[in-house]
Amino acid sequence: MRQKLPLYVLKEVLPWYVGGVLLFLILQLTDVLSTTAGALLSYHVGPGQAAALLANQLPGLLNKCLVLSVPFALLLAFGRLAKDSEFKAAAAAGVRPLSLLLPLVVPALLIGGLAYYNAGWLTPESQARWWNSWYGVYNQSPPPPSTDKYTYAQGDTFFSAGRVQNEDNGLRAQLSGVLVVQGDTVYSAQSGSWDAAAHTWTIQDGSSVTAGGTPMPLVGRLVLPQRDVLKRPDTPPDQTGTPQLRAQLAALKLAALNQGQGGGSREERVLAFELSRRLADPFTPLAFVLAAGALGLLVSNRAWAAAGVILFIFAFYVLWSTAPSLAQAGALSPATAAWLPNVAFLLLGGVLAWRLR
Repeated sequence: MRQKLPLYVLKEVLPWYVGGVLLFLILQLTDVLSTTAGALLSYHVGPGQAAALLANQLPGLLNKCLVLSVPFALLLAFGRLAKDSEFKAAAAAGVRPLSLLLPLVVPALLIGGLAYYNAGWLTPESQARWWNSWYGVYNQSPPPPSTDKYTYAQGDTFFSAGRVQNEDNGLRAQLSGVLVVQGDTVYSAQSGSWDAAAHTWTIQDGSSVTAGGTPMPLVGRLVLPQRDVLKRPDTPPDQTGTPQLRAQLAALKLAALNQGQGGGSREERVLAFELSRRLADPFTPLAFVLAAGALGLLVSNRAWAAAGVILFIFAFYVLWSTAPSLAQAGALSPATAAWLPNVAFLLLGGVLAWRLR
């Protein structure tokens, strides 16, 4: 009995885990369908294209299912075992309660490894395909990549644009909100263009003003030499693989260092948090094994187990959804915010394990 019960617990938990993954996946797919069905029907999207859209959503939905199914499976399985007094029988046979959790550690690590790979590689690629396909639903092309709040200093000339929108595969760009300071003269215009091959900025229908003077309208086009390289803008974090995200963060830190800034901008915090979350989330199943497993060993029936499932999922969702705002606002460091749910459940698991000692 002492040797077989831990493996018996694993066999009891696994069917509940598979069922939980399927249940949460179906619930999330139903939510996706409810928000997209109107557009799919209005634009006469065929079954094949609709299925491809849903398939591109699956990797992003899967990670939540993999994680949330751990407390779901543990608590319901342990509730069944407690109801049938199998934990009491194990205790009578000399089996320590916490030893029943040891066979669950390896599966939790395997789930975490799958979640890490899915979040860092599969999900970003599928999200990019989703957005490209979604524009196809409306018979539109995806918008050109753009960079906001561009600045560049060249000698005594300072270039600034509210938005740089790439065109022609990065050979040209349209500029919005153009401001150029050249010596004592300031040029401004609502729009302009950037020719990457000729290394020039062109503005027209703007104005110029010198120190102490009055603004004068520009006559014709003004062409200014500009030696900066027109780079393709970074993709959004949710569409960027983990290696590329690390490169983006390193480039941001280097740019801040070269400009004499201390770093810690909002954009930098967003990228740092996304990277930290992709590392922290795969360890959540392990934290759940301790916390939910210890709680499951304390429950006496299925009713308390079902209540525990609701409590765990609600608490995790509150902490997990609040963490990004805390990191972006600078209230917590990105790493601290990303690991906050795991730390909270590890502490809870430690307290419950102490009661089981």
